Amino acid sequence: MSDWTTVKTPDEAVEALITRYEASAGRLRRAFEAFVRDGTQPAPAPFDFAYPALRMEYAPGTAVPPLSSAFGKFESPGTYQTNIARPALFRDYLCEQIGMLMGRYEVEVSVGPSREDIPYPYVLESASGVDVEAVPPSELARIFPTPDLASIDDGIANGDWATTSLLAVDEPQPKPLALFPALRTDYSLQRLRHYTGTEPEDFQQFILFTNYHRYMDEFVELAVERLQSKNGVGADYKELVAPGGTRVSADTKDAVRKVQSSPWRRHQMPAYHLTAPGGQGITLVNIGVGPSNAKTITDHLAVLRPQCWIMIGHCGGLRHSQRLGDYVLAHAYLRRDHVLDRDLPPDIPIPAIAEVQLALTAAAGTVTGDGPKALKHRLRTGTVVTHDDRNWELRFEREARTLGHARAIAIDMESATVAANGYRFRVPYGTLLCVSDKPLHGEIKLPGAANRFYERAIGEHMKIGIEALEMLRRDGASALHSRKLRSFDEPPFR
Repeated sequence: MSDWTTVKTPDEAVEALITRYEASAGRLRRAFEAFVRDGTQPAPAPFDFAYPALRMEYAPGTAVPPLSSAFGKFESPGTYQTNIARPALFRDYLCEQIGMLMGRYEVEVSVGPSREDIPYPYVLESASGVDVEAVPPSELARIFPTPDLASIDDGIANGDWATTSLLAVDEPQPKPLALFPALRTDYSLQRLRHYTGTEPEDFQQFILFTNYHRYMDEFVELAVERLQSKNGVGADYKELVAPGGTRVSADTKDAVRKVQSSPWRRHQMPAYHLTAPGGQGITLVNIGVGPSNAKTITDHLAVLRPQCWIMIGHCGGLRHSQRLGDYVLAHAYLRRDHVLDRDLPPDIPIPAIAEVQLALTAAAGTVTGDGPKALKHRLRTGTVVTHDDRNWELRFEREARTLGHARAIAIDMESATVAANGYRFRVPYGTLLCVSDKPLHGEIKLPGAANRFYERAIGEHMKIGIEALEMLRRDGASALHSRKLRSFDEPPFR
């Protein structure tokens, strides 16, 4: 199967990708099992373990359709190519992206082998009946393909891509077709499983992040309510999936208790998935505290090409007029988190995404029942500062001038990182925070007041986050992908 096969439809292209991937993964798995059992060393032919590649050739001189869309277009004629990991997992996404291009342009589409082999750890979990620990990892790495860190980077997403790894054999260099090649994708799929305790297949297209574990319990209760709803907003939800493989449906007895007793504590950033057909449900990830976690999880979630992600969590209010429990809708971000400075310089502005901002505002009005005037007193828009030092107050005299110049209204440790990585990876983003203390004004929660605050605020806040994502889904996900996230020389796939 070393030759390239021309395909005529998006479905045919994806089926060819799946067939080639499964054949390569199967050969690698069988060779690995044979070596571990009896020492048989593989003698693979060229491309035996290769990722499949997708190529689209848009010839000069063919008709150029008038387009105003944010993606699904060629910037110029030429050959575009990417290699694909786990094509069955990305079936709907691939069909959508290929279909737009084939529908708009006269293109020749073909599927063939890439130059990149599938690393054996990425198919190892499917190997059965072998004692992997009987063979030293160094010996396995000598014989089987392993992740090549020199080939795994974000060069395409960062705009400084090199195409060598996308080629099959000595051919002219193609342009990238997608943001993430196969090795980068597989690398992140493995990390998602490790950090969240859930499988990549369970992640949904609408994502909530929080920085506080109490939001998890509230999400579970609201998710089970929707599962058990026989009509209305919850009618199309199918399951709630928790860390460790716990799954509940509308018919599960004691569903809340079962999910809340799942082994989420074993995982650094536990995830919960309220699933719907086509991945159109909601995923909640508790990213914990700090910009490092926020960058880590968004680096890996980006390969799934979600429709959007939204940060809900606590912040410090910086204005006298704010009250504990008020909301902050970030219209701008002051990035003092620094974890993305090498990939996205801090002087690059991070624009607000209008569709997300409007949905969060409308959801807040729906959930609170406040009219526009009353809501304005509870929900303030402005600049959120994200800091990498939780004890920034100890340097307040040095920080105050910057906070004043920024006209900042709130401070946290994750929001700007989530937004900046959304901008970098072309994933629509938004932030709605809840003021939990006012460090500049001496308003710090006492223990009893803290518990009352959490009981009152978290439920409402989570409902707003869920309602906003459901609004965005109802309005049509394609409208989310703003052109302001796209540069002037972009891969055709979103």
